[in-house]
Amino acid sequence: MSKKYYVVWKGSKTGVFEDWSAVQAVTSGRPDAQFMGFPSQAEAQIAFQSTYTKALTQRSLKTPPRTGDAYPAAAKTFSSSSNKSTSPGKSPSSTVRSDRAVNKADIDIYCDGACSPNPGKSGTGIAVYHQGVINSLWYGSFDANGTNNTAELIGMLQAFHLAKAYIKSNPEKTIQVLSDSKYSIDSITKWATGWKNKGWKKANGDAIKNPELVKICYTLYQEIKKHISITHVKGHANIEGNELADRMAVLARTSRKTGFVQYQESLDIRTILAMAPD
Repeated sequence: MSKKYYVVWKGSKTGVFEDWSAVQAVTSGRPDAQFMGFPSQAEAQIAFQSTYTKALTQRSLKTPPRTGDAYPAAAKTFSSSSNKSTSPGKSPSSTVRSDRAVNKADIDIYCDGACSPNPGKSGTGIAVYHQGVINSLWYGSFDANGTNNTAELIGMLQAFHLAKAYIKSNPEKTIQVLSDSKYSIDSITKWATGWKNKGWKKANGDAIKNPELVKICYTLYQEIKKHISITHVKGHANIEGNELADRMAVLARTSRKTGFVQYQESLDIRTILAMAPD
């Protein structure tokens, strides 16, 4: 196993550590603990000079959901569908909808965030459907000092990463990103352009919240918005994809998984839904 280095931003001691047991000793029992592992001492030193939030945001940007060298879900061959919501070759023009009865695309990506308490320990989950059938689940991006809104924004970011991979490998497929967070959807699709024009400030001159995450999400959204639709779904309303993404977000929070990885257990929907919800 390659050696890792750990940064502790909040704990009984802070700094760069080489021993995991030392990290546990200074963070155990602290609900406000902030720490993260890095593959090299140089990266750890640079991260320590910054903040935990920035390090987490950069990791979310640099490590989109994947295992191995490719996106497993995006690498599969899909059967053709005669029920596309958009004609082949036609852009969905970044449609934003709000549906209780969800319209299905060729690829549906549900994203969700969980945080307890708020602020507190947060995590993010994703459920991916191909032709209306569950294909893969993803979870991670644990933040010891997150919020509901940061977890939801990271969910959108990871969904956009997946969507971008699908666009590259299957450009003719329709793709829908679904979230129960109006804040995340509106921040990226409605408000971000105006915020950017005002130097990432609100109309009254106040700084926006979560600027680093908003900027990264907005930048990626601009790259792919002609190829996707975004739908707002009601949370905890027995919409299967949303419920599965919720369970993955809770798993990320309880397992403290800082990376973003594919769920490796059986995709037994009944068993997964029986897991404690947010």
